[in-house]
Amino acid sequence: MPSREAGVWFQLNCNEGFELTSENQTVQAEKQRVVLRTALICLAMLLVGVLILYLIFSTEPTARRDSAVRQTASLVDVTRGEFGTFRPIVEAMGTVRAAREITLSARVEGEVLELGQDFVPGGLVEAGELLVRIDDADYQVAAEQRRTALDMALAELEIERGERAAAATDYRQFNRELPPERRALVLREPQWQAAQAQVRSARADLRQAELDLERTRLEAPFDAHVISREVNIGSIVGPGAALGRLVGIDNYWVEATVPVTRLPWLLLPDGGRQGARVELRNDKSWLSGQVREGELFRLIGQLDGDTRLARVLIAVDDPLARQSGQPLPRLLLGEYLTVRIEGRAIENVVRLERDYIRANDTVWLMVEGRLVIQPVSIVFEDERYAYIDQGLSDDDRVVITRLATVQDGLRLRLDDGGDDIGEGSAP
Repeated sequence: MPSREAGVWFQLNCNEGFELTSENQTVQAEKQRVVLRTALICLAMLLVGVLILYLIFSTEPTARRDSAVRQTASLVDVTRGEFGTFRPIVEAMGTVRAAREITLSARVEGEVLELGQDFVPGGLVEAGELLVRIDDADYQVAAEQRRTALDMALAELEIERGERAAAATDYRQFNRELPPERRALVLREPQWQAAQAQVRSARADLRQAELDLERTRLEAPFDAHVISREVNIGSIVGPGAALGRLVGIDNYWVEATVPVTRLPWLLLPDGGRQGARVELRNDKSWLSGQVREGELFRLIGQLDGDTRLARVLIAVDDPLARQSGQPLPRLLLGEYLTVRIEGRAIENVVRLERDYIRANDTVWLMVEGRLVIQPVSIVFEDERYAYIDQGLSDDDRVVITRLATVQDGLRLRLDDGGDDIGEGSAP
């Protein structure tokens, strides 16, 4: 019986395994059909796309190449240059500096008892105005002592004068000639010289005491703008102690940097000749149209270490606009300004705006309705103009319109349809 049951169990397991294998084969076949169907669909879409592209390119219109020069005349504006003598403008950037600046220092020791009313940062002081007064009691006592010492020295000198006179009388009564060295001793020459030296020393000591007394009052050496103050009432100061910083207000300097190649065109003072006129602007902080004027003052004999540019100084009188009577902007130390320096005169040249200079130093001319690319010789260029000495005359019509096609002989016409410069042309 056990052997029969085992056989039945084996047969049942074999039947289940056969059924499972058949089911797996069915699933595998179904997956293969899905993959095949997807591949056929993709292939069909690819073929459709290729067919569409073929139709597009086969029906595209054929491009036809035009001639290099258009048959229709290009519409342009023209202008003319100016012939004559001009002064170009060299534009640069500059920084405002003090032309005269000092650090006010004490020369004696003592306590600060008084400060000038305008001796504050931003204050304006006049020459001779009291800035600082130091306690002078000790210096008055010292001066009185020196005066007493001088009086005593003068008295000793008078006494010695009498002794010397008496010695001279005795020597005459002696009626004998002595050697020069013994005669000097008899006539008290050494004592007389010593008394005179004592008087001179006493006078020098008194002068020193009076100077120390005077130095307890510090006054403005010139009309100045107070930049800083380092002391207050009650401060104890000594010789060399900084009390404040002053700058002169008669004039300021503007230090500007320019390319070395521009230096030959700058007019510097020479003998009685003044330097070039300079126009100063600050478009960021000054009101529109406000300018200050200065004069090219000096060329600093050293290039800027960072930019390798030349440095020049421009003198500006009345920088705080105290005497002009006009609402001019005040210059501030350290302020950054635009500098426009009037250069040397350039004679017999044509002046043309730089925008009309084309590549390789050429200009476009309109000659008998055709474009002519004309090389020119440029003497100098500033921020706005080019100065031309060869290749252009003031009668030439310069094309100022940008052209898409640029070729010698291109047909041109003016904006007003005419053949002469007039309405429709740029000034």
